[in-house]
Amino acid sequence: MTVEVGVITGEVTVRTEVAGDRVTVRIQYLDADEWYEVEGSPLERVPDPGPRLHQEIVRAVRQGMPGGLIGFQTVT
Repeated sequence: MTVEVGVITGEVTVRTEVAGDRVTVRIQYLDADEWYEVEGSPLERVPDPGPRLHQEIVRAVRQGMPGGLIGFQTVT
């Protein structure tokens, strides 16, 4: 689920952007130009915004995230 266009399905690319303790998650259709912010982004007060968090988000996207990041729990 994205803020701008709603549900995105199919092959996608996921990008996490870190600014301090905030992580913005964007998604795009594979090879497209437009990026969309995932619903519930940015995540705030993220204790470890590194590669592990990105991998958790990618895993969640693969499983489907109909509510976006709302309720997404990071592993600490």
